[in-house]
Amino acid sequence: MKKGLLVVLSGPSGVGKGTVLKEFIHDASLNLTYSISMTTREKRAGEEEGVNYFYVSRDRFKEAIKNDELLEYAEFVGNYYGTPAAYVEKLRNEGKNVLLEIEVQGCTQVREKCKDALTIFIVPPSMEELERRIRGRNSEPEEVVQQRLAKASKELEAVGNYKYVVCNDDPLLASQIISLIIKRHME
Repeated sequence: MKKGLLVVLSGPSGVGKGTVLKEFIHDASLNLTYSISMTTREKRAGEEEGVNYFYVSRDRFKEAIKNDELLEYAEFVGNYYGTPAAYVEKLRNEGKNVLLEIEVQGCTQVREKCKDALTIFIVPPSMEELERRIRGRNSEPEEVVQQRLAKASKELEAVGNYKYVVCNDDPLLASQIISLIIKRHME
């Protein structure tokens, strides 16, 4: 059995990663499995262990960091999130293509540990459009919008670290391009 791919999808907040992903994640011909992250945050109502996340204590997470058990990790709003390496490797050895939707910082960590990772960066058609999308959510105060835009501008500087760059001007087209990229690497 051929080992599965590790597909890393990144892009700045507001670029539409989730929208693009929804268009191709269920395409059976891609043989994709969405990776489940480990986290220290509390389980929310309706969430399930091993389905939404692997829920662990802070001590267990810190032990995983110390023992190099994670492909990538980050701390966000007081909680740790990371990708368990053994879990991803098990899925890939079963021939599944594993998809990680992670931040730029996480992709840098993955590339260091997994040289064969297929890295895809989604970019907005322009910073103006990205700002329009972020503001269109109407869910955050101006200060947070400005922080997201500043972070996005910084993250866009990492574009050269990715194997592929896909512009999300049209989510359906962007998803078709990403599907083609994955299929090409499956050959």
